[in-house]
Amino acid sequence: MTEHTITTVEELYGIYKQPGERAIKKEISRLDKHCRNFIALSPFLVMGTDGGDGTADASPRGDAPGFVTVLDDKTLLIPDRRGNNRLDSLINIIRNPAVGLIFLVPGINETLRINGNATITTDPKFLDRQAVDGKPPTSALLVEVKSAYMHCAKALIRSKLWAEDNKVERSSFPTLGQVMADQIAGMDAAEADAYLEVAYKENLY
Repeated sequence: MTEHTITTVEELYGIYKQPGERAIKKEISRLDKHCRNFIALSPFLVMGTDGGDGTADASPRGDAPGFVTVLDDKTLLIPDRRGNNRLDSLINIIRNPAVGLIFLVPGINETLRINGNATITTDPKFLDRQAVDGKPPTSALLVEVKSAYMHCAKALIRSKLWAEDNKVERSSFPTLGQVMADQIAGMDAAEADAYLEVAYKENLY
């Protein structure tokens, strides 16, 4: 740390203003009609978890719009689709149930933030309702909502995330197979890309 490192809340509010009344009052403890509508439109979220041992993880989750089910005003059901089986988020949830979610909707610059506690379920009554092409997820997350609020659009406006002319040409960055070959000794880039091509087409569910 240096002399300019911020280490206390008091020091933080020495350089930032106090939050405005609207920023405080917009936080609610349930999923109202606006939260429900946003979740129904959303094909993508990022989930933050904390392992409780100094480790943390942020994991993308995506599927068709409305892939997250609102069970009631306080409960979400999130399918755990097929992935790389590292299970970083799920392991963290076993250790510490606290999760933070950010829902995004293409074309809308505001985001929805939800904080709560998650549990992992394999109950068929939950998994079967989230099956795709007859394939249920291996598990799902039941999230007990503690707080929810809409986040203003400044970050997405600054990033121009949804702007067509802001899209990056795919050729400007190596394929994942090429990246892995550079990072893992003995990995063949072409073989890795061929494997991923099949996985992306045939192993999404």
